[in-house]
Amino acid sequence: MQLAQAQLEKHLTQGLQSLYVIVGDEPLAQRESLDAIRAAARAQGFDERNSLMVERYFNWAQIQAYGQSISLFASRRLLEINIPSGKPGIDGGKALQALASKAIPDTTVVIILPKLEREAKNSAWFTALEKQAVTIVIDEVAAAHLPKWIANRLAQQGQHTSQQTLEFLAHQVEGNLLAANQEVQKLGLLYPQGELADATVREAVLNVSRYDAFQLGEAVLLGDTARTVRILQGLQDEGENAVAVMSPLMWVLRPLVRIKQAEMNGENIMNAMTNARIYGDKQALTKRAIARLSLRQLEAALQKLADIDKTAKGVMLGDAWLEISRLCFGLAKVRAR
Repeated sequence: MQLAQAQLEKHLTQGLQSLYVIVGDEPLAQRESLDAIRAAARAQGFDERNSLMVERYFNWAQIQAYGQSISLFASRRLLEINIPSGKPGIDGGKALQALASKAIPDTTVVIILPKLEREAKNSAWFTALEKQAVTIVIDEVAAAHLPKWIANRLAQQGQHTSQQTLEFLAHQVEGNLLAANQEVQKLGLLYPQGELADATVREAVLNVSRYDAFQLGEAVLLGDTARTVRILQGLQDEGENAVAVMSPLMWVLRPLVRIKQAEMNGENIMNAMTNARIYGDKQALTKRAIARLSLRQLEAALQKLADIDKTAKGVMLGDAWLEISRLCFGLAKVRAR
């Protein structure tokens, strides 16, 4: 069964299925889909949740071991398997096919995948998953539809504004749904329900905090080490949570991998940036970044962010802020080749 994200909550009221697959790169939509499944699991009596991040040397045998283990304290379990590369490899492909063919008792499995290339979509493992799983397809919001998306989000918190202001908001966030959602939530905190005046919205949007994670991403892409250090220190001084910095950095770095791959394959860079939803001034910034950074460095950075996320959530030992600082400074100081 294939569902759009908008259909997910209605589906979940009917009870959780044994297997879900979330497919798409949009960080906000991916997170909200996963949160909806987690909330449904709690409401339906699930009292154990485990998350696995598939990394380069991931041991797929632990999936089989998980299926054979018996929980001492929980009658129903939620198992999340995040595959950020979208490439499980030979062993992973076999393990995913096994998951599709035989459900784990008393367990709902959620597999999180990025937007897949044609080869992955046609693979035996993904074909097997599609036949058995509820597949949630995360569709990207086109730039032309972003004002309507913002209007719907405002309506959910009892607010509305003019079309001109909706277009202003869409322009300010440049297609970034995480940033758009952040602005909408800020308006909900600052102002009561009802109509929002144009001047009110502009003042709130332009009166940003001194530092934010999106500015950090820009400084890293520019290779501006001094500004990177200032913003990192500012974010820490303002009490920003390390986890809140992760998603914007993912948003900045993940499209660069696809664009770098396109460059190495001899494809048109401008087309690759458009496909990655990078527009306007961000294109010059992106060109500068891919001239400095190699594909290996970008892929390693994404893997490091996945590790830092575990540290920030207490799954791994370490100092998440220290690791974020090391990663950002390391990327910023790479000089053009």
